Amino acid sequence: MSPMRIRDVEINPPVVLAPMAGVTDSVFRRIARGHGAQLSYTEMVNDRGLVSGNRESLSLIRIRPGEGPVGVQIFGSDAGSMAEAAAIAAGAGACLIDINMGCPVPKVVKSGAGAALMLNPGLVAAIVGRVSSAIRVPVTVKIRKGWDEGSANPAGFAAILQDAGAAAVTVHGRTRAQGYSGRADWNAIREVKLAISIPVIGNGDVDGAEAATRMMRETGCDAVMIGRAALGNPWVFAEIASAYSGEKQPEPPAPEERISVALEHIRLAVGEAGETRAVPAMRKHIVWYTRGMKGAARARRAIMEARTADQVETALTALLAKET
Repeated sequence: MSPMRIRDVEINPPVVLAPMAGVTDSVFRRIARGHGAQLSYTEMVNDRGLVSGNRESLSLIRIRPGEGPVGVQIFGSDAGSMAEAAAIAAGAGACLIDINMGCPVPKVVKSGAGAALMLNPGLVAAIVGRVSSAIRVPVTVKIRKGWDEGSANPAGFAAILQDAGAAAVTVHGRTRAQGYSGRADWNAIREVKLAISIPVIGNGDVDGAEAATRMMRETGCDAVMIGRAALGNPWVFAEIASAYSGEKQPEPPAPEERISVALEHIRLAVGEAGETRAVPAMRKHIVWYTRGMKGAARARRAIMEARTADQVETALTALLAKET
């Protein structure tokens, strides 16, 4: 296994945390880094929010100590605004700027951003060119296989990105029409890898070490990006890293470890955002951490009603007692 380099950013082992809206905040990125993620992305950030100085948008690009290398992902459809936003994000400490050209969410697509950009190659080239000229850190782009099966041309689209100045491309092997359903087409990743010389990150249906190593073998991609498989399961990064290095696979986390990390997560979240905001935001994470545990349904009901971190901890401690 060789490390991946995006210009001067080394990712070794080449295991990356995907940008996920409402999930990959600073605390989640620190948890992932502590378990082996070598590069993490922020949630996608609206370019106009950054340019206008919106407090919420600016909070999304705040990078804390302990996160490791972090890329800021921005979205928009105006080349000038995207360049301004990229400069702001680079100034906040991003090691690279990623442009979202894959989000399938209707409100994003209706604005001409996200996956809608795959229908406008001329605008795409202008955006990547302007952003690349505005900053010194590398510019990467996250794309899908295509808008739909009839228009899919991931290799040709990636070539446009490379020519415009992109330093790496992430390929999600689903079309916009698929959303997150169906199977990811890894052949799309392979086609892109064969068509361009810059690094290619594969994304889609990587749920563990076996899938990660198979994706790299079958597509030739330079790194794998982990999204939904990391929800409540930061151990997936160490699992994949061990497979890459030929080391023995770590044992699955015991219930005690899962609860311990969940409690660490909520403590960090409270320290970051305060109890009033952190406790409701953590509910979905607790559901993910406790998947498959005995008595999890009852504990989740208590957690959904919790208003304080102590109440969450009490519910998790009671759940652990049922497991041990």
